[in-house]
Amino acid sequence: MIARKNRFHGHGSLRFVYKNGKVVRSQLYLIKYCLNPKRSQYRLAVVVSKKVHKSAVVRNRIRRRIYEIVRNLKISTPLDIVFVIFDEQVACMDAAELSDLVDRQFTGAHIK
Repeated sequence: MIARKNRFHGHGSLRFVYKNGKVVRSQLYLIKYCLNPKRSQYRLAVVVSKKVHKSAVVRNRIRRRIYEIVRNLKISTPLDIVFVIFDEQVACMDAAELSDLVDRQFTGAHIK
């Protein structure tokens, strides 16, 4: 789990990223991100709809997996990042494969 200072608090801050953020998309999820010069560290949110999976256990597993992958990437720039998950396949993918996919997209978007 990422630290509390690296998580979003309230829906208003998510709205700003949805409106002004750049998008990087894969088949399983999309990443919206924007620079936030008011902060010294990044913030991260993972959005998993009930349409992805009805079970809260599976949705929370997806969130925890993404939080752990991003925590290990050591992001240094003050960005606001939102993952929007499309597919329940993220819950059962191999951890190394999912980590490589996220890492490649972060590198392609110049996030790291």
